[in-house]
Amino acid sequence: MRSFISSSFNVAMLAAGLSLPLAVTAETPDGHALYQENCTSCHGSEVFTRDDRKITSMDALASQVRLCEQNLGLTWFDDEIDSVVTLLNQEYYHFSD
Repeated sequence: MRSFISSSFNVAMLAAGLSLPLAVTAETPDGHALYQENCTSCHGSEVFTRDDRKITSMDALASQVRLCEQNLGLTWFDDEIDSVVTLLNQEYYHFSD
C-alpha cells in the first residue's frame, strides 16, 4: 500500500510540474480593456493630462493603480496591475523604466 501512495504522489507531482509551462506562457492581460472596464467610471484622461498631476514617477504610478484597484475591490493579479500601469505610462506619463 505504501508503494502505491508513493507512486501516486510522484505521478501527481509530475503532472503539477508539467502544467507549469502553461502558466508561464499565458497571455499578458489586456491593460486597455481592464482600464476601460474599471477605471473610466471614476475619471477620464483629464486626471493624467492636467498640469498639476500628482503622479511624478513610475513607482508612484504603480502605487496609485494598486490603490485604485483596492478601493474598487477588483482583486487584480499583479500582472493585471502591471498591464494597466504600462498602458498609462505609454499613453500619458512616458516615464523611463
